Amino acid sequence: MEGGEGKTVRGKRRRFTRICVFCGSRTGYNPAFSDAALQLGKQLVKRKIDLVYGGGSVGLMGLISRTVFNGGRHVLGVIPEALLPHEVLGETIGDVKTVAGMHARKSEMAKHADAFIALPGGYGTMEELLEMITWSQLGIHEKPVGLLNVDGYYNSLLALFDKGVEEGFIENSAREIVVSAETAEELITKMEEYAPLHDRVARRQSWEVDQLSAESSTSGHS
Repeated sequence: MEGGEGKTVRGKRRRFTRICVFCGSRTGYNPAFSDAALQLGKQLVKRKIDLVYGGGSVGLMGLISRTVFNGGRHVLGVIPEALLPHEVLGETIGDVKTVAGMHARKSEMAKHADAFIALPGGYGTMEELLEMITWSQLGIHEKPVGLLNVDGYYNSLLALFDKGVEEGFIENSAREIVVSAETAEELITKMEEYAPLHDRVARRQSWEVDQLSAESSTSGHS
């Protein structure tokens, strides 16, 4: 099943079939991070949304994937072969697709998702988040990009985005690409209402990247 790209029109919300969640292979020190992963997983189950994620069975990745899988929803994990010994312990969860490297991982996850959410995480999580924001700015996709700002974890990153606007590196309209909230329920609701308003750098059709094959065939999904 490929990801659709629901479009928000007047009075109409997006409906997601599968959301890609970026998150850490660790749980972090704050119990609120684990609680947020569990709550996000429960929200996906409640809303009948399937999960795409990084394929790991440890850390926040393990928590959300098991929650969604045990709730009866489909789970697709995408993981580079080199990371299997580090991020998968014991049995895998749901369907796992092994890819050659990190670039292929992001492209594959993007291809199958209607939207993206970042939980707290480290460099890898932030890099995945920033790439999806950049792809939106460039016009490669129009999918919502959500930031679950648990206990203010991403306050400094959001402040950096604001600084980028202030200093002239980020357009005011492009700052609106990032949808943020403190709870999973609020975040998904805001993402359902998301409509891209920023100026794209180029038309989507001009980008020759793997995920376009899925987007072009499902762009009418709502």
